[in-house]
Amino acid sequence: MRLATWNVNSINARLQTVLDWFEEAAPDVAVLQEIKCVDEKFPAEAFERLGYNVAVHGQKTYNGVAMLSKTPMEDIRRGLPGDDGDEQARYIEAVISGPVPVRMVGIYLPNGNPIGTDKFAYKLAWMERLRTHAAGLLKFEEPLVIAGDYNVIPRREDADKPEGWLGDALFQPESRAAWQAMQNLGLTDAYMQMDGAAGGYTFWDYQAGAWPRNHGIRIDHALLSPQAADRLTGFEIHRDVRGREKPSDHVPVVIELTL
Repeated sequence: MRLATWNVNSINARLQTVLDWFEEAAPDVAVLQEIKCVDEKFPAEAFERLGYNVAVHGQKTYNGVAMLSKTPMEDIRRGLPGDDGDEQARYIEAVISGPVPVRMVGIYLPNGNPIGTDKFAYKLAWMERLRTHAAGLLKFEEPLVIAGDYNVIPRREDADKPEGWLGDALFQPESRAAWQAMQNLGLTDAYMQMDGAAGGYTFWDYQAGAWPRNHGIRIDHALLSPQAADRLTGFEIHRDVRGREKPSDHVPVVIELTL
């Protein structure tokens, strides 16, 4: 089973680019972030024509996540538990049916900038809510994948110019500690299990020639339960997509599980 995550930076603005990649890569399941539309504006029919079931948790102009699966989805959850007043659309979860069901989670973790503001406090609180919910999901002892745009640079090796990120919420000690707290639950970073080399970037800013100069960072991740990590057989960063017409500033990340 091939499972993908991709921050598409507005699904309707980049629909043809996204559809072209889906036709080429044909993931079995994909979670999308920053779709930037309400549910009814998501181009579901275009993906259904490619054979996908569609679940959306959208928001006008900002945020928004979606999940696409070639097999039926069950137990769909929209929104991260722990704060009934949180109206930002950043979390979607479903059980993907199959011979071995997989619980797939798609997240768009808050950016948190600038530090020292309510936005950074919200980021850290959201990460703690995610850790608490993940701890509960792990009790099911099933293949679990929590994938998406985490907006966290875990290591210096995950940035081409780490010194340029020292004042950014993505690289603060608190953000990195919260990322580590997720792994302390028993979750495995798929990239670190399969590769771990410096330079596995998934994001290049639109500004200052970041893409041609390879000034990238690794912020799109997949964390796996022990039952999923034991089945991990592949990991790919589709970096060539960043060089296409009307690209997102993120690229797709694909993991493969043998089920």
